[in-house]
Amino acid sequence: MSSRHSSLSPARAARRRGRVAAALLAACALLAGCGITIPADPDGTLESVRGGELRVGVSPDPGLVRDEGGEPTGPLADLTEQFAESIDAEPEWTFGSEETLVGMLERGDLDLVIGGLTDQSPWLDRVGVSRGYPGIDGADGRSIVMLVPMGENAFLSELERFLDEETG
Repeated sequence: MSSRHSSLSPARAARRRGRVAAALLAACALLAGCGITIPADPDGTLESVRGGELRVGVSPDPGLVRDEGGEPTGPLADLTEQFAESIDAEPEWTFGSEETLVGMLERGDLDLVIGGLTDQSPWLDRVGVSRGYPGIDGADGRSIVMLVPMGENAFLSELERFLDEETG
């Protein structure tokens, strides 16, 4: 701190802090008035799936999610169905390889990808990734992640909030 600021009287310093606080409050009010919410979804994923369809890509992985005649089963499928229910959405399942599903996620054809993906996934720089969850049944100590469209932070936050509650 410069000597100019350190010589402020206590009353003057208090007034200065008050002005700074008022400016911050005014900035927050302006942002709130603009309809800006944080976290945000530039493409509106959470808003579009809430009360609608949750397009889920599934990459089968033993112990986590299996393809049983076109329907997913297993702990990840159960968690995904519960998440969809929590946002009043109906899951629509698409099975494929990780590479195919990541491409679909990037193009906007999917909202979520599940499978044996870990926090060491090679896709980390191409899509949004949840925190790792080693407590998911069938994970066998792996830190399991789910993939979402890049930048869809409100959707990702809602997913992580759900996973935090469900997996501890």
